[in-house]
Amino acid sequence: MARAGGITNAVNVGIAVQADWENREFISHVSLNVRRLFDFLVQFEATTKSKLASLNEKLDTLERRLELLEVQVGSATANPSLFTA
Repeated sequence: MARAGGITNAVNVGIAVQADWENREFISHVSLNVRRLFDFLVQFEATTKSKLASLNEKLDTLERRLELLEVQVGSATANPSLFTA
């Protein structure tokens, strides 16, 4: 009977080792995917910040042009004689 118990223990140990190996492999895959996700998010943030900065510059330019046009329209409205022949 001692021999049967030894085989059972060996089988149990083998099953435990296999389960441990599978768990470690799963954790490794999850860790790799988390790293990939993190890298993507860092790159996405950098790209988004760059694009938003560019759009902000364009918006600032448009706002300055609009203010200039508003002043010109205000001048034309206040002094219509400047534009008549």
